[in-house]
Parts: sequence; C-alpha cells; structure tokens
Amino acid sequence: MVFTYKECIEHFGSDYMIKKEINEGNLFQKGKGLYSDQALCSELELIAAKYPRAVFTGESAYYYYGFTDVIPDCYYLATRRGDTRIRDKSIKQRFVNDELYSFGKCTLKYQNTDITIYSKERLLVELVRFKSKVPFDYYKEIIGNYRRAVDDLDFFSMEDYAGMLKYGKKIMDAIQLEVM
Repeated sequence: MVFTYKECIEHFGSDYMIKKEINEGNLFQKGKGLYSDQALCSELELIAAKYPRAVFTGESAYYYYGFTDVIPDCYYLATRRGDTRIRDKSIKQRFVNDELYSFGKCTLKYQNTDITIYSKERLLVELVRFKSKVPFDYYKEIIGNYRRAVDDLDFFSMEDYAGMLKYGKKIMDAIQLEVM
C-alpha cells in the first residue's frame, strides 16, 4: 500500500520514526512524499496516491474499463481548471470546468488499486463530443465495445451529463445512432 508523508506521520508519529522504519526495511520511499510498505508497487498506485484529486479519463479510462486493448503511452488525468499543473512527463493533464468536474466520478478497482475514474456513461459522452480528435480506428473499436456493453449503461445519467453541455442534444442523437 502507498502512503503519503502526512499519512506516515499520523501512523508512525514523527519524521525520525519514518526514517527508522525505512532503515529497518519496513517502509520504502517511492518518491518525494510517497512511501510504501512493499518494495515493489505499481506506477498506477503511486499516481493515484500522488494525485488524489485527479480523475482518470480518456485513453487511460477506456483501457481500464476494457473498451480497448491499446495500452496508453501515458496516464490521462482530469483536474479542476484552477488546479496546479502536473509536471510529470508520463501524465497528460486535462483541465475541466468546475461544474463538470465532479459529474460521473466513481471508484474502480484495477489491479488491486482503487482509482478515481469517470463513469462509462460520461466517457461515452466525452468520446462522441471529441470524436474529431480521436483516430477513426480507435473510435470505432471503443464504440463497438460500448455496443456490446449497452445493457450495463445508465442512459439517464448520459442524458443528464449531455444536457450540461452546449451541444448535448446532438451528442445524444449521435450516441443513439452509433451505440443504441
């Protein structure tokens, strides 16, 4: 499990005790302010702990849900528009308006790591919304997998999210034509 410095202070009591646990081999420093009780931990677990307010979106989310088998070359995270820029080269950050940021946030257990991710419904609306920015083959693969999972989708939450967008009616029409 990955811990932040603050969590380690709460658990061990002081910086001295943290260093003592590291020297004894009970705790491992994985980065600035990140510690683990295991020698090996996944990069996904480290990113989820380092950026707890960020939400996995885009190519990362499609892969974690199993809508594509294309492994993303970096992690796609959504943050509020006013949040600090993430300067990690393995992360692509997308800034989202505050009123849209929280809609569709949920938690997914992926490879024994709990990650904050957008719902399947929100991701479908985003896929259709930004269709022109996605390669055609990739788009068709994801849409095809959404067709197979159409019974698991909550159509009403899709409508609610699309209703918050400028061209929500057109997006919902496209979803009904391509997925339903």
